[in-house]
Amino acid sequence: MTNPLIGLLVLAAAAAAVATGGKPALETATLGGGCFWCLEAFYERIDGVEDVTSGYAGGHVANPTYEQVSSHTTGHAEVVQVRFDPKKISYREILQIFFTMHDPTTLNRQGADEGTNYRSIILYRTPAQKAGAEAMIRELTEQKAYPGKIVTEVVPFQAFYPAEISHQDYYAQNPNAGYCRAVISPKLAKLRHSFADRLKPEYREP
Repeated sequence: MTNPLIGLLVLAAAAAAVATGGKPALETATLGGGCFWCLEAFYERIDGVEDVTSGYAGGHVANPTYEQVSSHTTGHAEVVQVRFDPKKISYREILQIFFTMHDPTTLNRQGADEGTNYRSIILYRTPAQKAGAEAMIRELTEQKAYPGKIVTEVVPFQAFYPAEISHQDYYAQNPNAGYCRAVISPKLAKLRHSFADRLKPEYREP
């Protein structure tokens, strides 16, 4: 006799496939660690990441402009919204890249970029994301992975406001710009070295 529970599970899976158009169910991570041009370029190269959007979050002003956020009056941080396939890459791996590719010990600063809009921040969407972020910070602290104290904020996600079009795919559109050549390109070399096995095929070195 066929187990009725199996039949129900098959029906549920079929319904889910129809609801998503047969596409994988994606999860979203919202992270800030300095200039969003950098994080965007990193995650766009990671296998399992479907898309990355630069924007603003963590503040109190709706639909802010880049100029407003840069004035440090909105409370927002520059962040990226990363949509990824958890069957290909886990949230933990997303965080491992995050903590490797920026310095989480410098308060309101990354390199020469200084201000609250450049703070290190994780905006969690679920209890599991919160637990995962807090666990990783504990692990890195216990391992003494950094010479200083980790100051990354772990706060609940409330709203995300996409940045202006000129800030989307910035590195891809402006690879020869001064900031891209001086700051982002060297960091991408680090990404290729540290996460070679996680890169999309088109970004792997021959």
